[in-house]
Amino acid sequence: MKALPLDDVPSVKVYLGLPLSGARAPSDDAESLAHRQAEDYALRLFKPVVVGAAAELRAVLRTLREEKCLGPNDRIGLFGFSAGGAAVLTALTDPGMPVRAAITVNAPTGLSIAIDAVERATKRQYVWTDSARQLAERSDSVRHVAEIASGDPPRALLLFHGADDTVVAPVGAVSLRDALLPYYQRSGNERRLKLVIAPGVSHNWTEPRPLEELRTSVADWFNRYL
Repeated sequence: MKALPLDDVPSVKVYLGLPLSGARAPSDDAESLAHRQAEDYALRLFKPVVVGAAAELRAVLRTLREEKCLGPNDRIGLFGFSAGGAAVLTALTDPGMPVRAAITVNAPTGLSIAIDAVERATKRQYVWTDSARQLAERSDSVRHVAEIASGDPPRALLLFHGADDTVVAPVGAVSLRDALLPYYQRSGNERRLKLVIAPGVSHNWTEPRPLEELRTSVADWFNRYL
């Protein structure tokens, strides 16, 4: 919230915590993120955090409407960093999800990309199961570009990735942009899809220079398409 207040965007901002994180972190050490990752990253961490966050979005929107914070015709934008960005992409594959514009930052584009990152960080190979492979297929954004690009006009999507991100490589964002591009070109809406590979930016975008660049990019994108 402090890093990205979005004061230049005239809208109601809601900052959502991911499942199992922050104030929602389990108090039992046996249920901690580290323990879950060691036990089974795909089913015990990625699924409840990333897929779980996307699944909660409809209930969040319903509550905002009940509290009169969101009108029936108000436009909705999503922003997510890393796992939160993966949750945004997952939410965009939900048929009928009323999202007008979205931004991801240094986000894995599915479970396979996320596991690549975990394997590099831990120097340990993940042991795939049939359930994990099914989850990887369901969460692969490239396989679901038709849903992500749905709408008339299609959703405005900004993929922002640090060129120096050694945690989540930019290759996933590039592949997703390339897969989405024909859908946007077909309807003459190429401007609503943008990939930014930011030189000198690592996974930690809250450093002073990338933070200022990202604040400007996010505000401009939302003000243009919401």
